[in-house]
Amino acid sequence: MTWTSWCCWTKWRDSSESERKLVSNLPYEGLKPKNQPNRRYAGNAIKTTKYSFWSFIPMNLYEQFHRWANLYFVGIAVLNFVPAVNAFQPQVALIPICIILSLTAIKDAWEDFRRYQSDRQLNGMTCLIYSRSQRSFVERRWKDVRVGDFVRVLSNEIIPADILLLHTSDPNGVCHMETANLDGETNLKQRKVVPGFSSTNSSFEPLNFSISEKLSTTGFGIENLLLRGCTVRNTADASGIVVYAGHETKSMLNNNRLRYKRSKLEKKMNTEVLFCVLLLICMCLIVAVGHAIWLQTFSSVPIYFVPNSDGTFTSAVLSGVFMFLTMIILLQVMIPISLYLSIELVKMGQVFFITQDADLYDEEKDTRVQCRALNITEDLGQIQYIFSDKTGTLTENKMVFRRCTIMGTEFPHEENGEFRCRITAVDGGNVFSALTQSWFLFPAHFSGFFIINQPVSENHNVIYTEAVDFCVVAQETEVIPDHTLVQLMEEEEAKPYLDFFLAMAICNTVVVSTETARRQRVRACSHTDLAFTAFTRRGAGLRLQQADMSLTRNRGSLSEPIHMDPTDSPVYDVPTFSGSVQGPDEGVNSPSNCRATTGRVQAGSSSVAPEEVCYEAQSPDEAALVHAAKAYGFTLLERTPDHVTVRLPSGKVLEFKVLDVLSFDSIRRRMSIIVRHPRSKEIIMYTKGADSGIMERLDVAIKTQTDLDMYAKDGLRTLCFAKKVVSEQAYMAWQVKRQEAMSAISKKEELLMDTADDMENNLTLLGATGIEDRLQENVPETIQALREAGIQVWVLTGDKLETAVNIAYSCKLLDQRDLVFTFNMENKGACKTMLNGILQELLRNGSLESEASIGLVIDGRSLSMLLDDDLQMQFVQLCTRCRSVLCCRATPLQKSRVVTLLRRRLKVMTLAIGDGANDVNMIQAADVGVGISGQEGMQAVMASDFAISRFKHLKKLLLVHGHWCYTRLANMIIYFFYKNVAYVNLLFWYQFFCGFSGTAMIDYWFMIFFNLIFTSSPPIMFGIMDREVSAYMLLQLPELYKRGQHAGGYRRSTFWIAILDAFYQSLVCFFVPYWTYAGSDIDIFTLGIPMNTVSLFTIILHLAIEIKSWTVVHWVIMVGSVIVYFVVSLVFSALCVSCNPPSDPYWLVQEQVADPMFYLVCILTTVVALLPRYTLHALRGTLVPSDHLKARQKDQLPPHHRDRWLREYRSLKELCASFPSMSSSTVPQDTTQSPSTPTAPLAAFSRTFLETRCSTTLLQKVKVICTLICTRPCALLGEVRPFVWVMFHRQKCKSTVLCTKIKMYCVKRRVSGQLRRGKSRIAQSSLSSAPECASSGPLLF
Repeated sequence: MTWTSWCCWTKWRDSSESERKLVSNLPYEGLKPKNQPNRRYAGNAIKTTKYSFWSFIPMNLYEQFHRWANLYFVGIAVLNFVPAVNAFQPQVALIPICIILSLTAIKDAWEDFRRYQSDRQLNGMTCLIYSRSQRSFVERRWKDVRVGDFVRVLSNEIIPADILLLHTSDPNGVCHMETANLDGETNLKQRKVVPGFSSTNSSFEPLNFSISEKLSTTGFGIENLLLRGCTVRNTADASGIVVYAGHETKSMLNNNRLRYKRSKLEKKMNTEVLFCVLLLICMCLIVAVGHAIWLQTFSSVPIYFVPNSDGTFTSAVLSGVFMFLTMIILLQVMIPISLYLSIELVKMGQVFFITQDADLYDEEKDTRVQCRALNITEDLGQIQYIFSDKTGTLTENKMVFRRCTIMGTEFPHEENGEFRCRITAVDGGNVFSALTQSWFLFPAHFSGFFIINQPVSENHNVIYTEAVDFCVVAQETEVIPDHTLVQLMEEEEAKPYLDFFLAMAICNTVVVSTETARRQRVRACSHTDLAFTAFTRRGAGLRLQQADMSLTRNRGSLSEPIHMDPTDSPVYDVPTFSGSVQGPDEGVNSPSNCRATTGRVQAGSSSVAPEEVCYEAQSPDEAALVHAAKAYGFTLLERTPDHVTVRLPSGKVLEFKVLDVLSFDSIRRRMSIIVRHPRSKEIIMYTKGADSGIMERLDVAIKTQTDLDMYAKDGLRTLCFAKKVVSEQAYMAWQVKRQEAMSAISKKEELLMDTADDMENNLTLLGATGIEDRLQENVPETIQALREAGIQVWVLTGDKLETAVNIAYSCKLLDQRDLVFTFNMENKGACKTMLNGILQELLRNGSLESEASIGLVIDGRSLSMLLDDDLQMQFVQLCTRCRSVLCCRATPLQKSRVVTLLRRRLKVMTLAIGDGANDVNMIQAADVGVGISGQEGMQAVMASDFAISRFKHLKKLLLVHGHWCYTRLANMIIYFFYKNVAYVNLLFWYQFFCGFSGTAMIDYWFMIFFNLIFTSSPPIMFGIMDREVSAYMLLQLPELYKRGQHAGGYRRSTFWIAILDAFYQSLVCFFVPYWTYAGSDIDIFTLGIPMNTVSLFTIILHLAIEIKSWTVVHWVIMVGSVIVYFVVSLVFSALCVSCNPPSDPYWLVQEQVADPMFYLVCILTTVVALLPRYTLHALRGTLVPSDHLKARQKDQLPPHHRDRWLREYRSLKELCASFPSMSSSTVPQDTTQSPSTPTAPLAAFSRTFLETRCSTTLLQKVKVICTLICTRPCALLGEVRPFVWVMFHRQKCKSTVLCTKIKMYCVKRRVSGQLRRGKSRIAQSSLSSAPECASSGPLLF
């Protein structure tokens, strides 16, 4: 038996494999593997480990040597084995690099061992494989499965390989599977048996298996494949033949697509390492030249020179060359060998603190932030552009049916999603009565409620409430029918309305699932259900305080929810059963969709007869539409590949035979279902899709189009519904083409697309729907904070332009004062003309950008034109001048191209955030990808670097953790370079006093211990726990984030300043001890001990100066490092009798610590070495304090003073925003802006205002403003003037003395003269737009 697979996705498995021929393994059972017909295909055993037991050492060393630093140190160690150039014992030179390589190897081995355990557990799982010898399915391990085996999978079992479905226990030939392990989606997917290959009425016997004689060729695709890693649900058993196994399965191919991102800071660090190498070479050249010159100063060979083996002496030039190599070995610590390992440890610590942040935890979803990429945490602090999806990212992706239009008539459903009743001054019994009356009127709409109670006296049982709104927010799946529409449906001419709701009920992929109970234990009732159960059981006369649970508390706010102990909600085991239709008493709660209450619309009534049905939809849109149809009595009862069952409002049940389904795709933007009507026997095609995919295939209804435009302007998601009656002859002719396309091997997708286009034309429009997707919590505030942080926010969405624009205004992406340009052109010429015209206008009128912020709205067609090579440059130039960019109708590929274009052209740090599979390309194209675990599965999360549950969490993730990670790591790296240079230079300075001979005055073991033990922990602690500014201030002052965007924490100048400081400190640490012991008889190691000690003190205290926040951990590690140094030194000096012959450090440390001179040298040297840095920090903090220092100082104020300052600052920013020409936040500012530009005075004024303390008098502030006025054109006086009055007014100080002082100061600065000059007219026009307080207060000028 030969099987040929031509499914459309074989190409991404193997590009060279156009088709796959499978042969059943049954006739070849028992043969050796080399004789098996499918031997060339991969087995089912998987191996995700990198190493084996024997290959671990060579492969791990090979990987580690890809780092140039490791290769460099190994080369140095090998060079030290050459006698002519060795600096110290060869074995000692191997210790540092061996320790580093060993620690890294242990970490890699542990990670690989965990992968090995996972592989072993997975390969050892059992499954059922058919055996020819035993004529039954037998239990085998997963790793024994081969391509060509017949496998049976039972309910709730995991599928072991990619299996072609040939038989199921379901009479309809359907198997349901859950793909959560593959893509994170919990809703069920349907898989169908390959047509013509199996009889549904008999058991499956592979030996008797044969193809139907009616079918010589048939086609199949993804809808006929059971994928490895998925779980079979709602099906007793499913059988098929294995077509892909092991690493060729879809799940394994997805797992193998790993990507590596290098952080921007790491790239810069590599450049600094190169500078250190060049510095090392220069220092070695100096020593080499000095050694050669020193040798030439001898007229004769000194007696202490050792000759070569032949009795000759090495020439001075050759000795200089040897000395160059010797100094390379001696000064090798200039390159920080432990830096890379320390960075990994620091990032692990940073990730730990990010994941443990309680503010980033979502209680509703029980999820915390995930850090899936450990190597780019610092990039979170350098983001300049954010590209966001809209649906599910900015919005909840929980759809509420709001409006619909049928045959040109619009029916609003404004009450959907919320219900309000008014309660006034009632007692407990009346409260109960009001609640229960509302409950019986609208039982489906009470999902939660809030009550304010204000008991007047403990002796009264009456709960007095003022007139308050009693709010009940309904679930997204609950719809209140429109009474007018219900009445129209009862009339005789109601067929268009019936067709509309019938299309809503059946034109979808919703699964009627009742087997969800098998997957988990679910709660039978919500809190509100139990509350009302308590009411109905205890009667109307029972006081509210005596109820079984506390519905009200002594609270004074509507924001307090009803309290209930979670243990009061019982958990039930919902019974399991097979079948697709759920009985009236068998309701369950789906994990992805809440319980659906089926209702039937009666004539002249809106009462609901409850009946439990559970739907599982692949998108929230489909779920909302099905529940809306159900609210009007069109209840979807059952869906199989062959038929769809719907109950009508009259109670009758119709079973439509499904002839074909044209699935939705992003190109057509619609889906269709072709059915045969059970009564009229007509062939009808129902179609739904975006208006752009429907309207072009029918005669546009003007009224419907008007309603669609209104829906879009209201921010609703629109869908159109249409139908088409197909004749028998037309359908049969089309079915032949469809079958040929299904059976095609090459160009299958194109052929299927053509057949769908042939059928989906000449449609009759039934109506359209408007579905609301609400904004997530705190989205406008988050976007505003990100903008204040200097981040440009773009939204890339596939929604309609009007809908996206409305949401953009709602979330404050666009402002009503913005100047918005919209690109919605049909041809490239018009697009190019508009693009060039806008750019020319902006260049000609430079003040346009300062007077109003610019927004850009682009639709999908125009975006594809703007992304062409000839328009890319102008498009990017325009985008840089815009505050906001909104791209609508964008495809996943266009999203990715936009992100890539901005990242490459502007060289900026980009972040992409999304929640669905259509956002994966964009997430992977950005420097940092963030996935949201929302309603569209986990594909975005699985492809991301970081995962959050809410868009609002992005604010703290970037502004706080991003700032901390970048600042900490940047400071730690600079400190590492400083530390190594400062220590190595001690050896370099000593060469000037030892004839440049490469001699070290510090013992080699102490040199090794210095970096590996004594000074290794403080910088790691510094990189993990240092906190420059508190989280509270970082969130209140988003402007502090801007430093990371311009590499303010890791500049080239900062690096070289640290290097120069290291040279200075090394000079002090060397010469102060050297001059102290000059002329004495101490030996070389006795001189080196104080130098080594003061170097340790200087380096540790240098770090203490840099630490911004001290904790117990800081003190323990800093003091502990010093204690460890002395303990190790004393022990080593006492035990090392002959560690370094001919000289030994035996008992030298003990002698030094007993000498008072040693302590004097240590104190004096450390103070002199650190004095310049300490003085620089003090002067900088006093004269030119940074914004971060000011924020830290404000944070140290008492809370009420700090909050008052923050309120004053926020008020100032709001006032600045009302004057576009003075607001630096309305347009992106150039960092190189000249002080003479119009926005410079406000920037200087804002900075000066921020610098003022709360104790600063108003007069000082006014002096600053007047000084600015004197240096600026008079055009700005009218706008600066309101600021003076606002501050004067807030000080509540209207004394004549103060006004006189201000006037005198203005006169002194000649402000009055400037007001009387020629530009006073401009000043007066600017003043007319000032706040009211500017004209109502006293005239200051």
